[in-house]
Amino acid sequence: MPFKRYFPILEWAPQYRKDTFLSDLVAASIVTIMLIPQSLAYALLAGLPPEIGLYASILPLMVYAIFGTSRQLAVGPVAILSLMTAAAAGKVASQGSTEYIQAAVILACLSGLILLVMGLFRMGFLANFLSRPVVSGFISATGIIIAASQFKHILGIDANGHNLLELSASLFGGLPQTNFSTLLIGGVSLIFLLWVRKGLKPVLQGFGLGESPAMIVARIGPVIAVTISIVIVGVLNLDQSGVRILGDVPKSLPTLGGPRFDLSIWMQLLGSAALISLIGFIESVSVGQTLAAKRRQRIDPNQELIGLGAASLSAGVSSGYPVTGGIARSAVNYDAGAATPAAGAFTAIGIALATVFLTPFLYYLPQAVLAATIIVAVVSLVNLREILEVWNYSKSDFAAMAATILVTLGFGVELGISTGVILSLLLHLYNTSHPHFALVGQLPGTHHFRNVNRHHVVISESVLTVRIDESLYFANARFLEDTVYCMLSNRPDMKHLILMCPAVNHIDASALESLEAINHRLEDSGIKLHLSEVKGPVMDRLQRTTFLGALTGQVFLNQYEAMLELDQECVALAFKRNPKTTEPGTDPCPSLRYAGLEPPKT
Repeated sequence: MPFKRYFPILEWAPQYRKDTFLSDLVAASIVTIMLIPQSLAYALLAGLPPEIGLYASILPLMVYAIFGTSRQLAVGPVAILSLMTAAAAGKVASQGSTEYIQAAVILACLSGLILLVMGLFRMGFLANFLSRPVVSGFISATGIIIAASQFKHILGIDANGHNLLELSASLFGGLPQTNFSTLLIGGVSLIFLLWVRKGLKPVLQGFGLGESPAMIVARIGPVIAVTISIVIVGVLNLDQSGVRILGDVPKSLPTLGGPRFDLSIWMQLLGSAALISLIGFIESVSVGQTLAAKRRQRIDPNQELIGLGAASLSAGVSSGYPVTGGIARSAVNYDAGAATPAAGAFTAIGIALATVFLTPFLYYLPQAVLAATIIVAVVSLVNLREILEVWNYSKSDFAAMAATILVTLGFGVELGISTGVILSLLLHLYNTSHPHFALVGQLPGTHHFRNVNRHHVVISESVLTVRIDESLYFANARFLEDTVYCMLSNRPDMKHLILMCPAVNHIDASALESLEAINHRLEDSGIKLHLSEVKGPVMDRLQRTTFLGALTGQVFLNQYEAMLELDQECVALAFKRNPKTTEPGTDPCPSLRYAGLEPPKT
């Protein structure tokens, strides 16, 4: 039913049972413990008061439980969106001001509305404009910037900057003011959390704890660091020695209401909100699909747009800032046994209770410990291995990835991701404007036709077959013409040209015009043009034009049928015991595909 499609809760709620409730409740309890320090830390990363991180972890989780399709995804503040929020809000107001907080709230509303519109119009495909290398490069660079931005809290100094260069210079300049009590607390916490991430699980398993419980305990290590540090700072009064603490956090729940509408500010933040929406959607869907596949479930990306949009919009009307599905907390939610999105709703209740009753106990929480929590969380975002793999696999993809990383590190997150998107599109246009065309011949003793540059094949003197390995559109239409004319000039005995089209999924109007020009040019030279292995949808469109009526040759179902019709002697030769074959590398125009267009050799 369409109604159920937009409200996935109607699919799982009727089958909700007691054992499912217990599983969700246990998972929610564990995620709540983990999410409290994370929410506080990410709010500080965004340049916002810590309670706003808690506010962003209440209503959005409940809303996602209604509209989301992932049963394990845990929605809330995340590191990347926090940094992007800080960069965007910092353009319209200074950190700490009321206008800055309003800008963050506006970003939540705008990104929510953008995602909702995309979901209603089923525009999840727009995320494909961000290639995986670009996203990976952006995430790695962002992880480095986030980690660098937190070292000021580890050192207990003032430092600022929107990119790695500014941050590094500011940190270096502030080193003489390092607070050694803060450095000790932050350094020990960082070392402890790094060890907990890898070393605690094997230790717990050595004491007989199961793999799943050991993993969960290891992932809530930040709570241990938070608890111990609060006690130490409170007992020793280290805040009087310059150790910066969290301080008073309001105990009240968020008030509902939208941000003040100022058209100029909303328009100024619109581009940033669009980037936040896109990055948040890609991160969330990647996590959701991974977790769903482990339990043989599925998520609907278009409905996820609606779920995440509604969640972010609810954050905006409850004094929060942009949210999405988090990698770490979703993994904990999964490992803890969450069975339905209700676990997120229970987590929201837990965060609300913590906001009202536990915040006074967080007064002495050192900001250095929250910084260590963020640094450890973003370490996994920096994926050097994938950078090397992309370098080995595709230099053009690596170029887009490297540009994204360098621009993000040098000029900031928004310009970095924008550069990656633009460069990816330009590289795609360039690569598809120089598609791979192959001169093919028949493999001896078979009905198969392969590239003459890779196989010993039998070719005809009078029939030339060019296999097109790309859809034809305006960017490569002229390249097709130049390739055909090059081969024409190098084949004086040619009587037939077959364009073999098994990989052609689309022919646009510009490419159709080029095919018509090729047909007329060959007709003037006494050569017939044929097509083979044309896909049904492409054929349907061609039949609505005058091209097929003017075609000098025929359209064949397959290449073997075409050769059987046009050169039976060549086909018979291919089935002889020891046929004469061409040596690989006899393509007359290899320069067209590998070194750019060059004048044909006569």
